[in-house]
Order: sequence, then C-alpha cells, then structure tokens
Amino acid sequence: MLNLKNISKKLGEFQINDIDLKISEGTYYVLLGRSGSGKTQLLELIAGLNKPDSGEIWLDNENITRKKIQGRSIGLVFQDYAIFPNMTVFGNIAYSISSGKIDKKDVNERVSKVATELNISHLLSRSTHHLSGGELQRVALARTLITSPRLLLLDEPMASIDASLKDDIKRLLRRLNRQGLTIIHVTHDYREAVSLASRVGVIHNGRIIQEGTPDDVFRKPVNKFVARYSGIRNFFRVEFRKENGEWKAVCKDKMIFNLSGNSYPPEGLLILRSDDIKISQKMPSLHSGNCFKGIVREILPSEYGMEIKVDAGETFYVDISADTYKQQPVSELSEVFISFPREAGIALQGSV
Repeated sequence: MLNLKNISKKLGEFQINDIDLKISEGTYYVLLGRSGSGKTQLLELIAGLNKPDSGEIWLDNENITRKKIQGRSIGLVFQDYAIFPNMTVFGNIAYSISSGKIDKKDVNERVSKVATELNISHLLSRSTHHLSGGELQRVALARTLITSPRLLLLDEPMASIDASLKDDIKRLLRRLNRQGLTIIHVTHDYREAVSLASRVGVIHNGRIIQEGTPDDVFRKPVNKFVARYSGIRNFFRVEFRKENGEWKAVCKDKMIFNLSGNSYPPEGLLILRSDDIKISQKMPSLHSGNCFKGIVREILPSEYGMEIKVDAGETFYVDISADTYKQQPVSELSEVFISFPREAGIALQGSV
C-alpha cells in the first residue's frame, strides 16, 4: 500500500532522518510523538504538501514522490479542519468535487451519501459558525471522504474536540477503517494509539524509533523514551547477574529483583509497568517472584483509579482500580507489601 524509502527532509534547524516505513492496506496506523518530533511534517510529505530532499514515496506500487497532491488519491484532514466559514456545510463538503466535471445531481447524491454515513445530514443547510468541534470534524472528514481517497491522513484529529465527543469520533474512525479505509493518524496522545491503532510508530527528533503492534511497542519498549510515553514510571538502574542459573537485577542500594528470561546485558535499566505491581496490607501467601515491604508515601487519583507511591528502599508507583482501592484501602504512611512476577521486568540498554 504505502512504502516510504529512506525519506529525509531538512526544515530549518529540524530534520526528518532516514524514514523507512511500510503500511499495508487496511491498517490503522498511529504515529505517536511529542510536539516538534516531526510527525506532522512527515504527514505533509506523504500528502504532497512538501517534497523530501531524498528518498521515495510509493503508493500502490507507484512512485508518487514528485506527484502533485491532487493526483495522489490521498485525503488529508488538518488539525484545525480548514473549514470555509463563508460556506454552508453542504458547500464545504461539495467543494472538492464541484469542478464542473461532475453534474449537479451527482454532486448532490454524493454529498447526501457521505453526510448520511457521518450522521450530519441534518446540518447540510447550516452555516459552520456555530458547529461543535465534533461536528466540524465530521464535516472535514466528509469533505475528504467524498473524493474516495485510497489513504486517509489525520493530523491530531482529537485535539480540538471535547472529551465527551471523542468516543463518538473514535467509533466513526474505527468504522471507516473496518470498511477498508487505510488510515494514518498522528497524535501526541498515547491513549488514542491504544484505542485505535492496529500498528503504532513512535517518532522522536525526526526518526521513528520503534514500530509495531500496540502490544509490541507499549509492552516491550526499546528505550526509556518510549517507556515514558506509554505511561511507565518505574525505572531502576541495575546490574544484571546470573546466580545459580537464575537472572537477577541488582540496584545500586542492593535491592535485588528476580527475573525470567535467558539473557541480559551487563547493566542497564529495568522497567516495571505500574499495573503489573500488586499491593496488599499483608504479605501475600503466594507471589510469583518478587515481594517487598514498603511505606505508602503518596496516594493520588489517576486515570485508571488510584496511583500509590511506595518507598520500599526504591520508589515504586502502583496503579490500582477504584474498586480495588475501596475493597482494600490503604493510607499514607501505612506499611504495605508490593509484589510482581519475574516476567514483569523489562530490561533496556538505551537511556533515550
């Protein structure tokens, strides 16, 4: 479907470097990165708004690197929607096919069809001035989809939408993808990647530093940057040692973690996901590898329930659900036990 071959582009002091990327037909690909990472610039290169300094862009086995945007069969929805304020919703949607080559009846039918699909038929005669963010997003999508693109590019599509409307837009995007539309969606929001993507790329300083399924990327991050992006807060600088046939990770203060696996580097980072750690007020009768006694230092509400900061010689951040917290409440300065399985530890050599 889409194949980027060694794409580079210098943009002032910033540069996109040696991007190689293959996206299969029907994929929902989320490109995840912070502001200034190069994600929007890469989208503009794919769309044809900019040309790379080197490398090639192929779509459906055709080299489109120097092809004009109008001839690429690629639709782009901008972050600010780029809605024409002097036109009605109908006028905005019909704009891209109102060239005179398509008769009025066909234009009306195509606008009606895409408006019905996106549930905005009731808005067609209205001005765009008083539409909500979610309605404007649907209008921008309709204006793009009416051209029947082979590939849909979305630049931060949730950025200007109220939280209460984001689930509706996500459902719409999933449906479009299930119908066969290939989508590349750029965002800084890890949660959008988790809820939408069939594949994820993480971009940093103009390079894609990890790419794969969401589970591959977020459960097995290649470095500290990706780990932090996926919400991991537990990082320990360790030495890895093999003792009596079993691997250990030893922190600077001599805390020892038991690990599964067959090989590790001499030293690096050990990371733990907060939701892989269990917390209890009594020592668990069964634990699968690691158990430590600690003191609760802080309890804060989190997206998933409660985040509990525990000092067990090293600092641990533990995520538990609100229901679990109600059933087993803990308080600051109370003594607790934390435990996690051997396989929960992920070793990293990089420190980016």
